[in-house]
Formats: sequence, structure tokens, C-alpha cells
Amino acid sequence: MLLGEEDCINEEGEFVINIGPQHPSTHGVLRLKVWLDGETIKKVEPHLGYIHRSIEKMSESFSYRQFIYITSRMDYLSAHMNNQACALVVEKALQVEVPARAQAIRIILCELSRLSSHILWFASAGLDLGGVTPFFYAFREREAINSIMEETCGARLTQNFMVPGGVITDLQPDFPKRIKEVLKQFKDNYHEYNEILIGNVIFQNRMMDVGVLTKEDAIALGCTGPVARASGLSCDIRKLYPYDGYEKLKFDEILVTGGDSWARCQVRMAEMLQSVNIIEQLIDNIPEGEFVAKTKNVLKLPKGEFYQRVETARGELGVYIVSDGSATPYRCKYRSPNFANLSAIPHISKGHKIGDLIAIMATIDLIIPDIDR
Repeated sequence: MLLGEEDCINEEGEFVINIGPQHPSTHGVLRLKVWLDGETIKKVEPHLGYIHRSIEKMSESFSYRQFIYITSRMDYLSAHMNNQACALVVEKALQVEVPARAQAIRIILCELSRLSSHILWFASAGLDLGGVTPFFYAFREREAINSIMEETCGARLTQNFMVPGGVITDLQPDFPKRIKEVLKQFKDNYHEYNEILIGNVIFQNRMMDVGVLTKEDAIALGCTGPVARASGLSCDIRKLYPYDGYEKLKFDEILVTGGDSWARCQVRMAEMLQSVNIIEQLIDNIPEGEFVAKTKNVLKLPKGEFYQRVETARGELGVYIVSDGSATPYRCKYRSPNFANLSAIPHISKGHKIGDLIAIMATIDLIIPDIDR
């Protein structure tokens, strides 16, 4: 946290400081302007746009095959889910039936991404509050997952694997074996996550009753994902509006009613196990057949408006396309989960200490490029 030109003591005796735009706890290029009375937060004002790349406008200049992959650069920890949403909206418009094998592959990779994302949240949450060791424990499993992604998709982070009609290529022969090894490794080591950080009384005291977001406020602010479910709001798109075969799977929507930072930790820890459960249901039952449906080389959507939503690691991502019948979208709009969840920070931070703001940021788990899209 550095003092800048706008850091000062105003007429009311409040100390105004900037956290960011380059600051470890913001997890990216985000600036928070904070008004303090001593160490007590009186007001927080987010300033966006430091990493804006005009992704929505760029999407309107690419074909319906190309625009999918720009979304890998939004929430880069949910790249598969972002690409899946774009592929689904194109398939919905063209009434393309995705092969069952492709659907299963999509779900496995998306849930593996969700698990990897939550693991990284665990690592960074500990680091934000001064715990270095959890970071190394978490990367033990994350690196194993990244290796599978690299072998399957050719990339570790922005995978670019979904295409209209299915996936870009079939699975490697040893894919099921490697997945099972990673899941076993995670389940064997999961108790360490609880022992080293989640079960730590210091960590719990830093999280409990800090940054309380009520269910009513979560609805009013448009929050989704683990942030909203920690306030008791049922909003899992996989349950409410199933896609790609999620309706055939048995898994629980994790709901906690506390609404504080501790509740948000509980939701993500439990969701890791649910992702493991979903993958285990599919890994030995991947249907045979084609991995992609046949589509035209140049895709042209019929004139009209089309919308698709998916559940990313941080909540609901909506893709809205207006088509004029050409080979590129006339208008493309993304409903970003991180943008909506950011709006909760000024509301739930007021009255807390500045150290609590770091804990709140850790449990909101923002990815800034998803906000500056």
C-alpha cells in the first residue's frame, strides 16, 4: 500500500488512501480508494479500467468460431466455462445437437477448472492474510491439474478447447487414468487444507463476522456464485438452468447462511468436493462416439437475439448476442460475475478495519480482467 497524489487528510479529518492499482491483495490491476477514520473504513470506492481491453467490441469483429477464445482472457481461471458459454449460445442459435461424448468431456474439464480455481483461491487467501505455507500445499495439486490441461488442450491456463458442436479434439488415451490419479491425490491431501489454514483459529477469527453480506443485499447487488450462496441465495446455474448434461448428474448446491467471509470460505471448500464428485460420476462413463458435431466452416446465426448462461468458478456468466444474419455478431455483451460481485465490497467493508478489507477481498475472489472486459 503506497501513498500517492490523492492520499491526504480531508476537511472531515478522514485519511484517504489508495490500495492499488498495483497491490498484491487486489489480485490484479484494481484500485480501491479508501476513506479511513483511524483504521476504521468509512467508505470504499473501486476504480476500474486499468486493464480494459475492449473484449466485447473485439468479439463483434470475429467470426462465431473465433470470438469464443477471446473470453479465455476474461476470467482466465474459468477459461473452459467461458468458452463453453459462447459455444452453447452459438449451438442454441443454430440448433446444433452436441454429441454425448463432447458433453461429458466439457463437464469434466469445466469441473477440473473449478477445482483448480478454488485451490488457487485457497492458496491466495492464506497468502493475503500472512500464511505462506498454504500456497505451496495448494500448488502441489494445482500443478498436477495444469499438467493434464496441457496434455489435453495444449495450454495450462487459457485452454481454448471448446468449439461449436463439441470440443476441438478427442481425449488422450491415458486421460481417465491421469484424472483418477489427480482426484485421489486431492482427496488424500484435502485434510491438510483444513488443518493448515481452514482449521486455524487465527484464520477463523480473521474471517468470522467480517464482511457480512445478507441474502437481500446479495440479490439487490446482483451477486452470484460462491459469494451469493454463502448468503443463502440459491443461484447455481447448473441446477437452475442445466446445460450440457448437468441435469443427469447428482451433486449438491452448497448453501451457507452466514454471509460473512468465513461462510464464503466454507462454500468454496465444500464445492471442491462436489467437483470431485461430478468428475467421478463421468470419468468411467464417457460415452463413445464423435467428439464434435458436423457444422459448416462459416457459421452464420439467424437474425435475432440469443442468450446463454453458465456457472463459472465465480458465478453466473451470461453471453448475449444480437445477430443480423452475418458471420460476425452485430452486438455481443457479457454478463460478468466478477463485476457484480465487486459491487458488494463497498457495502460490506464499511465499519471494518483496513486489515479486514484484505480478508474481504480474499473471499470475494475477484479476477480483475473479467471486470475490465
